[in-house]
Amino acid sequence: MTVSKAQQRAVSKYMKENYDVYQIRMPKGKKDDIKEAASAVGESMNQYIINAIDQRIERDSAAPGASEGPEKEKPQA
Repeated sequence: MTVSKAQQRAVSKYMKENYDVYQIRMPKGKKDDIKEAASAVGESMNQYIINAIDQRIERDSAAPGASEGPEKEKPQA
């Protein structure tokens, strides 16, 4: 089935209005690992990565002192 130019424009407009795009690079073979893990839980790679990021954000924000960043040694007086 051929997609009309109007349909292509509509899809492009929808994607721009509703999604952010971010490209990531990873070591060779990592993509296959993610694809396998996502498939094992019945998710797309995209959804698997989004869920992993959301879980990390939730975990980090719940950790004590999470907003202060990495612990640093305090200078002695």
